[in-house]
Amino acid sequence: MSSSQSVPGSADRRLRAQLVKLVEGIDPWDDLERAHLRTAGEWLVGGAPVYRIRKPDVPKMHLVSYFVVLDDKYGELLLVAHRKAGLWLPPGGHVEPGEDPWAAVERECREELGVPAVASDITGEHPLFLTVTRTRGPGEHTDVSLWYVISADAETVTTYDEEEFTAIRWLTPDQVLAESLDSMDPHMHRFTHKLVRARAS
Repeated sequence: MSSSQSVPGSADRRLRAQLVKLVEGIDPWDDLERAHLRTAGEWLVGGAPVYRIRKPDVPKMHLVSYFVVLDDKYGELLLVAHRKAGLWLPPGGHVEPGEDPWAAVERECREELGVPAVASDITGEHPLFLTVTRTRGPGEHTDVSLWYVISADAETVTTYDEEEFTAIRWLTPDQVLAESLDSMDPHMHRFTHKLVRARAS
């Protein structure tokens, strides 16, 4: 199914151009992110469908917005225990057809944590990180994930979507890095290193 069947042609071209610009604005952390940025750029320019139109895997490669919640006072990050993935991940979700990725962050933050998405001073409404990841389990597909940073005081996050998550945890960067990647998103350590550098600068 072509992207034009979910987003009108002129709108698709405009959104695709915006996504390309967004991806080009990410400064790669390492060679792997550089390769992922190149893959994402070629995917967008190549005209392949961008948005998921049927759960869990149509099309086989589609766009996701992650948002890492940062408590600036304590320097802690929020991770959620995702039921389907069986991993500790940042909150987030699939970008809907025609939706801006930051708008997806705003929507998912309200739905999953019940708080508004407040852009971090570190990046504003722009992603800090990008990954291209093959999912595990039934309905395998590839997520092209834009990682955003939002700010929230830990005490304001009092509820979460229990249909999606079994628990939440606040961790310092050192605690994240001490965790085995077997239990979390495979790129979580790399993102954490990049965030630490971004906060320091």
